[in-house]
Amino acid sequence: MTGLVYKSTGSWYTVKTQNGTTYECRIKGKFRLQGIKSTNPIAVGDYVDFELDTKSDQETGVINNIHDRENYIVRKSVNLSKQTHIIASNIDQVFLLITIDNPPTFTSFIDRFLVTAEAYSVKTVLVFNKIDTYNDDTILEVKYLEHIYKNIGYNCISISAKTGENIDKIKALMEGKVSMFTGHSGVGKSTLVNAIEPSLDLKTKSISAQHSQGQHTTTFAEMFDLSFNAKIIDTPGIKGFGVVDMEKEEISDYFPEFFELSQDCKFNNCLHIEEPKCAVKEALERDEIAASRYRSYVQIIEGDEQHYRTDIWDKE
Repeated sequence: MTGLVYKSTGSWYTVKTQNGTTYECRIKGKFRLQGIKSTNPIAVGDYVDFELDTKSDQETGVINNIHDRENYIVRKSVNLSKQTHIIASNIDQVFLLITIDNPPTFTSFIDRFLVTAEAYSVKTVLVFNKIDTYNDDTILEVKYLEHIYKNIGYNCISISAKTGENIDKIKALMEGKVSMFTGHSGVGKSTLVNAIEPSLDLKTKSISAQHSQGQHTTTFAEMFDLSFNAKIIDTPGIKGFGVVDMEKEEISDYFPEFFELSQDCKFNNCLHIEEPKCAVKEALERDEIAASRYRSYVQIIEGDEQHYRTDIWDKE
């Protein structure tokens, strides 16, 4: 039988067949050894083949094949910097939730996520949440960030999951698609999902006042069917995001505004750091590209991840 993975708990996978029947499945032992570098060989969003386990008293399955993925989002795995963890696969789009404060989302985190999404061909929509709580200065900051990312070509939407403002715009983009929701803990992912589909009633938690961080309520990635012909993948909150398996020479390709300019650089392999006649640096001096984007790029090139932890999910 063939089915779609809706939930992974590390050892068991909830798989739904085309007729809507769900089975709890595990992986065939040898399957783990087939040269798969990630800590989770199977991710939510994967299409898999499985057979019923005749040795079990309950109707469970054994996965024996994974179909090729169209795309996926990957991060560094827990305490194993050389291994990776696939968050979800076969995604039509990702909604990256951003809050200016309570908790803050820094541009370095946004840019690292966008680089990975570009590298693995995943469309990203930037969602600025909690606009009902912002003062004039914070709203100006949102508008400034929207200006930066809209100019690059990213769709930006300001919403309030709490009051429902602009939720209809999110739903319109989701119809007929598989969408992943992600961001730091506390940015309002579960509140937004509940606003979109109240019947799901996902648990939410308040922000930790001591650290201005959210307390995550989602332990594993999980897919849900929605009432308006859409699927959503809810994910645990992440503290940081590091790029995986990229050569320095290719990183600028995943900054769309850098890629467009790089053809005018003097050197074909220009890293846009110290090389002369670099079109990217010249554009930076003319304020044609955002300084925050260039800083993010340099940090990724230099491997400076000291302040942006990439190896753990947020802990409750």
